[in-house]
Amino acid sequence: MNQQALPDKRLNAYRDDLADNSLQNTVVAQQYVEGSPALIATHFADIYDNPADGAGLQTQFLYGHQVTVFERKDGWAWVQSQTDGYVGYLRLETIADIDASMPTTSTHMVKAPRTFLYSDTDLKSPRCGYRSIGSKVTVVDRATTRGTDYAVLDNGESVIEKHLIDIGDWCSDPVSVAETLLHTPYLWGGNTGFGIDCSGLVSLASLLCGKTVLRDSDMQAASIGEVIPLDVDQLRRGDLIFWKGHVGMMADAKTLLHANGNTMNVALEPLSEAIERIGYLYDAPTLARRP
Repeated sequence: MNQQALPDKRLNAYRDDLADNSLQNTVVAQQYVEGSPALIATHFADIYDNPADGAGLQTQFLYGHQVTVFERKDGWAWVQSQTDGYVGYLRLETIADIDASMPTTSTHMVKAPRTFLYSDTDLKSPRCGYRSIGSKVTVVDRATTRGTDYAVLDNGESVIEKHLIDIGDWCSDPVSVAETLLHTPYLWGGNTGFGIDCSGLVSLASLLCGKTVLRDSDMQAASIGEVIPLDVDQLRRGDLIFWKGHVGMMADAKTLLHANGNTMNVALEPLSEAIERIGYLYDAPTLARRP
């Protein structure tokens, strides 16, 4: 088989010994399996390219999102996200099997950068967890305590209602979503409100607007919207600027919004300054796209 024709392993679950059953006519493997569904059951799950302590972080899957599990071994699971198709390894304890008693359709998504879970519908009650922006939850009831509205979740915990958005009632502007994440710490492979990288910011902002985009910056450079001239005088809010290995979004015609390793957080920066600073090590921008 022509190696150049093989599909991207980040988006297709296959190894020499094991592969997704749907890839039987595409790749060669010793065994093909039908994956089983599961949910991310912790605040978020770190995803690695191999099942080993010390492996590099590739991305993160958020609470309530579904994955397909192809292998469970030695405390690890090899999975594929049903949200953006990313493939990798996660700790087995971060997922829960889906059974007939579990709701498989979430009702809401967290829109605040970060939010707490409470044991009761009262902000003075004990905190029992937290959720990142983009996490999915199922609301079963509502209550108001001292003027604050709460959403009661299917596990009995509560969250501030205005921190949620109805699934389907999406935000309209990805840049506005990304702006809520200003000052969030930079984390290579991060995809949450607790730590995020450049392409994770684009991915999360799009997700809250009801649009799923591919995870890594090279994937985004090849797929989002349409290519536009890389003319700094013609850019507008929402345009994406790509460098080799980096992406940012225009907050306005002259200002770049991006998660970056210079400030080590999500920051606003004049595009002209970003081009000069980044070019010193990574050359000029390679592409502009308009979602």
